[in-house]
Amino acid sequence: MNVPRYKLDNSQRGFESGSTKLYLRNRRGSMLEAEIDVNSLDGKAKSDNRYWYAKNAAMERNKNFRRIRLSASSREAVDSCFDRFIPLEEGEAVQESEEEDVESKESVVGTSWEDEVLNKTREFNRQTRERPHDEKAWLAFADFQDKVSSMQSQKGVRLQTLEKKISILEKAFELNPDSEDLLLALLKAYRSRDSADVLISRWEKALMQNSSSYKLWREFLRVVQGEFSRFKVSEVRKMYSYAIQALFSACSKRHRQMDATSEPLDSALIQQELVLVDMLVSLCRFEWQAGYRELATALFQAEMEYSIFSPSLLLSEQSKLRLFEHFWSSNGARVGEEGAFGWSLWLEKEEEHRQKMLKEESSDDNDVGGWTGWTEQLSDRKEDSIIASANTGEGDVNRDREGLDEEMEDENGMPEDDTEAMLNLLGIDVDAAASDEVKDTSTWVKWFEEEVSRDQNQWMPTRKAGELSSVDEMGEREDEEQLSSLVLYEDINGYLFSLRSNEARLSLVYQFVDFFGANISPWTSSNSLWWIEKINSLETLSDSMLENLRNVHECLSKSDSANGFSLGSLLGSNSDISMRTEMMKFLRNAILLCLNVFPRNYILEEAVLVAEELFVTNMKTCEVATTPCQALAKRLLKSDRQDLLLCGVYAQREAASGNMKHARRIFDMALTSICGLPKELQDNSPLLYLWYAESEVANSSGSSRETESSSRAMHILCYLGSGLAYVPYSSQPSSMQILRARQGFREKLKKIQSLWSHGVTDDQSAALVCSAALFEELTNDLSGAVEILEHMFSSVLPGRRSQSHQLEILFNYYVRMLQRHQDDLTLSKLWNPISEGMQLYPLSPELYQALIDICNHRMTSHRLRMMFDDYSRKTPSVVVWLFALSYELSRGGSLHRIRGLFERALAQDTLNSSVILWRCYIAYEIDIAHNPSAARRIYFRAINACPWSKKLWLDGFGKLSTVLTAKEMSDLQEVMRDKELNIRTDIYEILLLQG
Repeated sequence: MNVPRYKLDNSQRGFESGSTKLYLRNRRGSMLEAEIDVNSLDGKAKSDNRYWYAKNAAMERNKNFRRIRLSASSREAVDSCFDRFIPLEEGEAVQESEEEDVESKESVVGTSWEDEVLNKTREFNRQTRERPHDEKAWLAFADFQDKVSSMQSQKGVRLQTLEKKISILEKAFELNPDSEDLLLALLKAYRSRDSADVLISRWEKALMQNSSSYKLWREFLRVVQGEFSRFKVSEVRKMYSYAIQALFSACSKRHRQMDATSEPLDSALIQQELVLVDMLVSLCRFEWQAGYRELATALFQAEMEYSIFSPSLLLSEQSKLRLFEHFWSSNGARVGEEGAFGWSLWLEKEEEHRQKMLKEESSDDNDVGGWTGWTEQLSDRKEDSIIASANTGEGDVNRDREGLDEEMEDENGMPEDDTEAMLNLLGIDVDAAASDEVKDTSTWVKWFEEEVSRDQNQWMPTRKAGELSSVDEMGEREDEEQLSSLVLYEDINGYLFSLRSNEARLSLVYQFVDFFGANISPWTSSNSLWWIEKINSLETLSDSMLENLRNVHECLSKSDSANGFSLGSLLGSNSDISMRTEMMKFLRNAILLCLNVFPRNYILEEAVLVAEELFVTNMKTCEVATTPCQALAKRLLKSDRQDLLLCGVYAQREAASGNMKHARRIFDMALTSICGLPKELQDNSPLLYLWYAESEVANSSGSSRETESSSRAMHILCYLGSGLAYVPYSSQPSSMQILRARQGFREKLKKIQSLWSHGVTDDQSAALVCSAALFEELTNDLSGAVEILEHMFSSVLPGRRSQSHQLEILFNYYVRMLQRHQDDLTLSKLWNPISEGMQLYPLSPELYQALIDICNHRMTSHRLRMMFDDYSRKTPSVVVWLFALSYELSRGGSLHRIRGLFERALAQDTLNSSVILWRCYIAYEIDIAHNPSAARRIYFRAINACPWSKKLWLDGFGKLSTVLTAKEMSDLQEVMRDKELNIRTDIYEILLLQG
């Protein structure tokens, strides 16, 4: 059998030009099409050359074999999706352009593989010699060595090529010592050659010279986490401490160089603080995934108290830390807990209470009279301030801990003979357990269930040791659980830092809300470091990602008769109801406290209302006819009646709950009161108008309601465009009102375009552009709306577009508008915006969902797979692979194809440490492919690549109990302990329960 590489496609379907009618049928690198047998152990194809004659294969491997290089005509534009092959019209390869005869004659002679290597090397040498400071040229030269190495069959030759690559990068870094990209490439090349110890020492040396580089620290931590032989939680935790201290030191140094009172702060300082927050959140995520959930929660609480609710005292950093130690070691409630009011206010109340107690003691002494021996000591106590008293906090905590340790020693001081006798009475042979451990896998399954249950319930840190119950009042297990959940000041003081910019403080709050699972509106671009880090470190699917994948599955299920599976169903739910309920209560309390520092922040207001809805709904304390967040929203509005955006957020929640009449009353009340508000509050009106109009459009269902809702939406937008005082809806707007509004929108858009051209974008201007486009869609047609959006996008440079979350929200709005009218549009008009969006926002889940929705009915599955292949090659990310896998699973793709997808995804260096991909792969083999032995092999590869993920380790006990022996499960638990993962349940507890 000999399948040709190219096949002529004479069909006229599709949107490509004639130059791309020839497409590659059997592409070895195709991400979704190649159905190859994959060896699960090494991810390589068992037979790469099964479609070729042995004679032809041997000829292809000959490096002296000369090949004719054909290039496409310069007049032909090749689509980006097909840049891996050369499109040619049959019989027109040479005759089409006579002026290229000379080039054609040269190409007929052909070049061998060795000739090409020599020519490329000569060209790279010339470029790097002429432009020694061109980093891209050096990096391209190094990447070329990888291509050369991939063609070598002998290991020794590949090692020589690797040494050449390292020497190239060393020379490049010597000429460009400030280049982070060259240094990262060099350290990555060292990883392929050096041992783990040598590699870590090279990293440490590089970080000593570049201690302020977030990119280097982030990559170093990824290397340390993924090195299975060296991995220990305490070691990684220590590296995080070094990273945070180094980055904070760089921030402090830059702040000292500036005027401390200068406003606004330097943009470079703000960026340094933002990456410092990202580093702390990465640490919290690592602690959470390693099983130390109480510590992760405490780190968030401590940093928010330290940076957001700190007292306004002019203290040095060391004095501030000593003062904070007194707060942390006290009985004061922390962020998220009931009764918390922030460190600063707690300090004021503590000082007031102290002064009150001193006055009472003084008055009591004066009333008694007589001996005055206490007077001197009392006067000394009056002179002590709260700041000085903070220095005694550590001693108090140490005394509490010593007392508790003594109690525990008394409890554990019972003779060993009595303990062994008790175990024997229960039917447990201590010696046998020590030698054989547990012989029944069902015992380990019960251990797994208990461990998961405790993980879900134990995520809040307990209070200080003095508040623990006595040993007589509680069992030993409960006492140990509280001790392990106790987070002392010494556990968190090495990770605290002060934040001076509001941008960084808000980022901390937003990431805190997102970390604990609340639905929060986008506040940053999908190209941001935070989003990339979050996606790469996923263990489970977030609610927003799960919703996007569910929509993809529903879209494909309608069109395909095949019985597919949903990717979201493989991993199950994120948490149980009780854990979700307690987290929402915790978040509600924390956000309400943060709103005192960041008032009238509609993103936080929406988050707190959603958290309240989830909390009340899970508690089942609300009636069907009442919106769960109604009581909280009214309480917030009562405290600030001028908060327009809070009215809008509350009205949106009412509309989402189906109470459209009540939502209209709230919107109308807010819009009619705008005229009497200050100018800075009136500037928020575009958001309110847009939310109202979108709620009306979303409410339309059926012909009569659709007409009324569209009329109401036009009425709302007419007042926004014309600038007149709002009047509630009574009838359809007149043609004069529509004309006046259209003219008003044009004038407003001109002003916004001028601001956007200078890089000034905000939520209000983006909302106004969306409103103008929606107005054109409702009153005129889609073309007018598209013209407005494209014209406004063109006024912003692509670099600024890709980093602005407002413009990304606007672009997603543009795509949703096209989806509503996709039945009336050609594929080219739909595809061009999607293609442009993929270049600007390659990590946006909304765009991938739209891509599948639009292209599923209009092109073959092969072409859609080629698109995913192209995107995964250019911008490899977890997002593109999740949607590619979801596409195949929902369509009921073949086992070999889906396994090939998983293997190619995990073969990429940046994705090999993706826990979510490994967990999906294991679940796929168990639940869909029904191949436990393959799942077992994948599981061992997974824990080797991601040793920090406790959830991944526990998958072996929960999903692989039929293929893992009890001895293997026991060994796995021992390795988990050796890696210092937090194990909450001892196997002997399960044996006691069974006994």
